[in-house]
Amino acid sequence: MTHRRPAACDLIAAGLLLILVLSACASATPTSPPLDPEVLATQAVATLFTGMTQTIQAIPPTPSPTATTIRTPPALPGVYLGTGYLNPLDVPRAYIGDTCQYLRDRWTSTNAAPGTVVMVIMFHSIITDGGTPTDYNQIEEGRFQTLMRDLHEQDFVAIDTQQLADFLDFNAFIPPRSVLLVVDDRHYSEYFDRFFRPYYNEWGWPVVNSWISAQDSIGAASLPENVALFQEGWVDYQAHGVVHNIPISDFVDEDYMISELQGAMDLITANFGRAPIAYIWPGGGFTPRAAELARQSGYRLGFTINPRGPLMYNWVPLADAGDPMRPSYLPEGAVADPRMVLPRFWAPDADLQIDTVRLIGQEASALAEANRSVELEYYDIVCAPTYGPLP
Repeated sequence: MTHRRPAACDLIAAGLLLILVLSACASATPTSPPLDPEVLATQAVATLFTGMTQTIQAIPPTPSPTATTIRTPPALPGVYLGTGYLNPLDVPRAYIGDTCQYLRDRWTSTNAAPGTVVMVIMFHSIITDGGTPTDYNQIEEGRFQTLMRDLHEQDFVAIDTQQLADFLDFNAFIPPRSVLLVVDDRHYSEYFDRFFRPYYNEWGWPVVNSWISAQDSIGAASLPENVALFQEGWVDYQAHGVVHNIPISDFVDEDYMISELQGAMDLITANFGRAPIAYIWPGGGFTPRAAELARQSGYRLGFTINPRGPLMYNWVPLADAGDPMRPSYLPEGAVADPRMVLPRFWAPDADLQIDTVRLIGQEASALAEANRSVELEYYDIVCAPTYGPLP
């Protein structure tokens, strides 16, 4: 490899040569006055120095390397617990394992705003005013009408199961205060026409029918008119077992669990032309293994009879232990998939819970806004290099 000498070296060499030439010229011209060699040398060195200085100044300096700034991600805030509104045994559970995906869904501007809350209400029988309730699940018609009116006046909007599933899975947009109205068991179309159609006609509110798929006389008689309701588009049919009256528990074998879960999936698909996405556990009975089988069968959601509280994105209140004051509510903590054991309020006292649900949503929204800058900074440092900037 050929190395080029620096320009300064060339100048030094040229300067020395100039001194020699000038010295020779001074001695080779006898007719001129003699020049002092020291003066000539001094002038040559001055000329040489000036040239070297100009050359060095013309060479740009080598830039120093810029130090890379390392940003430390902030600690993420804790989960909103709903303290003061939930039973102490009922603790909110997260189910999105990927923190970056959770933050991306949470803060994407077109998704549901933090604090969006869903109240799921379970209905069984609605009886005429003056009738005698034979079960705690029953609600008188006047109280039912008051409940629906109070929900509407508090800015709740009814949604269907698909909307809820997309909200829980991806934080898809739904109204900030949403309600899912779930009617358990089979009813003739007259039931829906009388009690729920007025709210569909006035407000566009859908209703869910958790359908028992047993091929018996009741099912055979009510199926055609329920198919007609389904085709109208405002009654949403989901699975409520086949046999139904033998709840899933540790005392039944896995074959029975599969026959109830997959059997309901197959029969609803065959009868209504669309597969269900939710399984409403008959009698509130479930096991961790049954929840796994439900997910494997294609269900995205499961509902218990436990009124733990409302739902928010990545936030489902569940219990790890039984409660002597509420012995019929099976603890769900052993189920690793909270979306398979969602809580529901009971119709007779749901009206008393509307304010609680609304306040939980307000508090969660305020806390999220207070933590917004921290969560966005964390996303920018940790997540954005892989997930990209927030939409």
